[in-house]
Parts: sequence; structure tokens; C-alpha cells
Amino acid sequence: MATTQFTVDGKPARVDGDPQMPLLYALRGDLKMINPKFGCGLAQCGACTVHINGEAVRSCVLPVSAVQGQQITTLAGLGTPDKPHPLQTAFVQEQVPQCGYCINGWVMTAAAFLKKNPTATDAQVRDALAGLKCRCGTHVSIMRAIKRAQAQMV
Repeated sequence: MATTQFTVDGKPARVDGDPQMPLLYALRGDLKMINPKFGCGLAQCGACTVHINGEAVRSCVLPVSAVQGQQITTLAGLGTPDKPHPLQTAFVQEQVPQCGYCINGWVMTAAAFLKKNPTATDAQVRDALAGLKCRCGTHVSIMRAIKRAQAQMV
């Protein structure tokens, strides 16, 4: 048993448990957050993506001990209902979600990438998003939404 303290979406958080427990389990189980999602549990689908100090990270394989003192941002902390992140707005405008399960991974990965690469080409965006999964096949709409948001962010 160990105590891990970190910040989630600007608020202090504390988790008591096995230091090897995946961060995803701490966020969903201990902190009762509804995102990120549990997808594959192997860091292959991206549904569990969060930002740690601005970097997109798959939380299903990251031990909670690795985030001691770190700043974590989830999809809920990326924007607010009054001031959503441009990607959140674009995903709604493009009507991307079907089941919506994968959206966390796409938005969080794209947000971290575009923050560092605001003028990225389509090919660079596709490369940055490689490995993310969408079983509904909304990839064309996802790319359209990312391009819309990118235009607003530049």
C-alpha cells in the first residue's frame, strides 16, 4: 500500500493503493471519473489517453506511482461546457461520435499533438494518431473535425 498524490483537471487527488495499479484504475475506480475509458488494457486502442504535463499517455499501462506530483488532464479538464477546447467543439460540429467510446483517445491525442505542432500536415496528423481505434469507422469525420479545430487553433 502506498499513497500517491497528483493533480487531476486542476484539483488535488490522492490515491491509496498498490503503486503498480494502472493510473486508469485509480481515475475510474478510486476517483470515480467517467473518462478516460477502459478499452483494451494493453495501450493499443487509446481510449484511456490522458495528458500528463501536456503529453498524451495511455493510462491503462502506466503505474499510478509514476504520476506522483504530476499534472493530469482528462477529457473533462481539457475544456469546460462554457469554453470547450476547439477539438471538443469541432467533434460536435462534425457530428463525429457514433458510439463515442473512442472519442477520449482521439481528442486527447490530437490535442497534445496539435499543441506542439499547430501547422502539421494531414500526413503528420495521421501519423500522430496511428494506433487509435474506432470500431464505428468514423475516421473520415474524425480527420475532418481535427482539421476544423486545427484551423481555429493556428
